Amino acid sequence: MTDPIADYLTRLRNAVMANHKIVDIPASNIKKDITRILFDKGYILNFKFEDKGPQGNIKIALKYHPETKTPAIKEIGRVSRPGLRKYSGKDDIPRVLNGLGVSIVSTSQGVMTDKEARRLGVGGEVLCYVY
Repeated sequence: MTDPIADYLTRLRNAVMANHKIVDIPASNIKKDITRILFDKGYILNFKFEDKGPQGNIKIALKYHPETKTPAIKEIGRVSRPGLRKYSGKDDIPRVLNGLGVSIVSTSQGVMTDKEARRLGVGGEVLCYVY
């Protein structure tokens, strides 16, 4: 697999479209950071890191509206990819839906949201967006 982050996002997207409650994803440190951000921003219900095997696993409980059963994640997409990296300076970090969505940025100070990166005054590689 050449792009593990795209695989992570695709597994989440497919699970949401199929109305699954839980999705299992192979773990890595950057995927764990993205999962923590999605949990903190309220896009997923819960998560658990399992250390089975050499790589480990991430179990993610997806979040849906209790009455209408609509998912919390409307759209999730990759911005930077291995063939075309997208870097943004501290002043050029993109906003998603005029601030209603979240863009996830990998900076020199770790993986964080676009709002945190602007507040800290750092730029980096724009990994993905969620709304």
